[in-house]
Amino acid sequence: MTLLVFIFLLAFVQARSSDGKYFTSSPLLGPRQVTGLLYGSVTVKCFYQATKVNRHDRKYWCKESTRQCSTIISSNGYLSREYEGRATITDFPDYGLFTIEILGLRKSDMGTYKCGIGINNKLFFRVKLDVSEDSVIPEEAQLFYIKQQGAVTITCDFGNLYGTARKYLCRMTENQCSTVIDASGNVNPSYKGRVLLNHNEAPGSFNIFMTQLKRQDSGLYLCGAGWYGISGETKELNIHIYEEPLLSKGNAEQPLVKGVLDGSVSVECYYDPKGNVTLKYLCKWRKNGCTQLINNFGDVLDSYEGRIVMHDNPENGTFTVILNQLQETDAGYYWCMTDGEQEKKSTTELKIIEGQPNLKGLKEINIVAGSPLSLTCSYPCKYYSYNKYWCKWKNTACDPLSSYELNQTGLVVNCDKDSRILSLNFDHVAPSDQGWYWCGVKYEGRYGETMAVYLRIEGAFQGSEDAPDAESNRDAAILGIDSRLRKSKIATGVENPTESPAEHNNSKVLLSVLIPLGVMFLLLATIFALVKFKIFKNSDRVSVASYRTNISMTDFENASQYGAKDNACMEEAHETQLGEINEYAITTGSPKEAPKSTKRGSKEEAEMAYSTFLLNSESISATSS
Repeated sequence: MTLLVFIFLLAFVQARSSDGKYFTSSPLLGPRQVTGLLYGSVTVKCFYQATKVNRHDRKYWCKESTRQCSTIISSNGYLSREYEGRATITDFPDYGLFTIEILGLRKSDMGTYKCGIGINNKLFFRVKLDVSEDSVIPEEAQLFYIKQQGAVTITCDFGNLYGTARKYLCRMTENQCSTVIDASGNVNPSYKGRVLLNHNEAPGSFNIFMTQLKRQDSGLYLCGAGWYGISGETKELNIHIYEEPLLSKGNAEQPLVKGVLDGSVSVECYYDPKGNVTLKYLCKWRKNGCTQLINNFGDVLDSYEGRIVMHDNPENGTFTVILNQLQETDAGYYWCMTDGEQEKKSTTELKIIEGQPNLKGLKEINIVAGSPLSLTCSYPCKYYSYNKYWCKWKNTACDPLSSYELNQTGLVVNCDKDSRILSLNFDHVAPSDQGWYWCGVKYEGRYGETMAVYLRIEGAFQGSEDAPDAESNRDAAILGIDSRLRKSKIATGVENPTESPAEHNNSKVLLSVLIPLGVMFLLLATIFALVKFKIFKNSDRVSVASYRTNISMTDFENASQYGAKDNACMEEAHETQLGEINEYAITTGSPKEAPKSTKRGSKEEAEMAYSTFLLNSESISATSS
């Protein structure tokens, strides 16, 4: 008696499991009931676990009776005579699906059927087929067969009549339908971060996204407009989650990542590289939607500029998103999204924990344009064998510069393994160098921790014409010449503002030599003028005038021969000084009459003084040349 009760309970549980209302571990799943119009057609979808055995095993469709289940059609080629020309079976082993289609429905086709795999009639589920004479087929529960850790997209459309009504998804239990998510932002705690509700453009239409699905998520759901049991409409959704034994650990989604303040994390997302995937993006989950942060077209949310980047790797069907300079508000759920197949959507939770970043350096640097610079990034011993890199951030990528690589802008990446410092060296920074720079590590092709630093260029100038002449300013300070004197030199032609740097340096050297010589020459000229003045006091006006004429002519000829015109500034100074001395000698009072013997003696002294003057002039001219 006990054995009979046990068998009855087992059969009851199996029957209840097959209706989709309760969790079932059956590797097969299909609709609980299908309905077709009389003389019309019906299609039944049978999902199975796509193992190697199941993909190649026999699939069948049989009708139950009180004694047995008579085969209608099988994938081995069998077809019942009663269903010739009316029944077909098609297997899709790559998708874990086979379909049964029946044409020309009759009243006698009504009944209970089995959709199964194998030859021993042990792996199956039951389907009830109903044939209706009405003109409209009642809507059936939509079936979803999803592997564990996978995702599903559900579209619910209730038309314009429910355009403004409340939209929701709930899960059926024995007596009620518990809300999973609704348009007001109410989310069941067990689905937090794993479910989204997005409105479509058409009124009354919306999408439900579910990801990181678990075995316990299997069951019967309703998507609806209005309020369950009170008003509006609903649609049945039968979701079955199966375990994928062949799922490798390397392809499993990351359910959780941890990061520290000011540190970084990376999220690896998967997609089918052979599929028609054009859009890939990462979004941050919120109760009323999912905010897109970055996509593969280079669109980046403004508040994440400089601290998020996407690396796409089509060869293995992954894209990695790195988030930098973590803040407390970054904690939450992040979704990997594509516009390809539905099961390539996943979610990752980010938690901010206590700790310090492993990569350390300045987070912001202000520097004057034209200055040399070295950006440094220190790393711990555990990253000693990792690949280290520097890169300049862009919204589309942050391509690493290899160690010791010299690029076109003169940037050099250097790694000092003794001090564990990775540096990025600039010969001189330019306005175009302003922006974000990332220091990071890689291991076996995977991106690891990163550190971001912002470089701000101050005092930027557009070209060399606007650059300050620092060397000229230093020389002016040494000579005691301020900027106003320098401007007056340019105005008078002493300094040429358009001369080349080499010509400018040569002029300064020549000027530093000629100025002392000019001072010495002025001193000698003053002494000579005093001597002349004493002599001219005792000479008559005619003798002095004729003698002055002889002296001034000879003086200028000698000055011309010894290159006095080599410097225009020095030539003007000499001419002015000599002119002042002569004018002073002519306009003085008339000398008194003297005996002839005195005149002869004065003339001889004057000739001796003049000879001495010429000798000194020749010596000075030779030295200056």
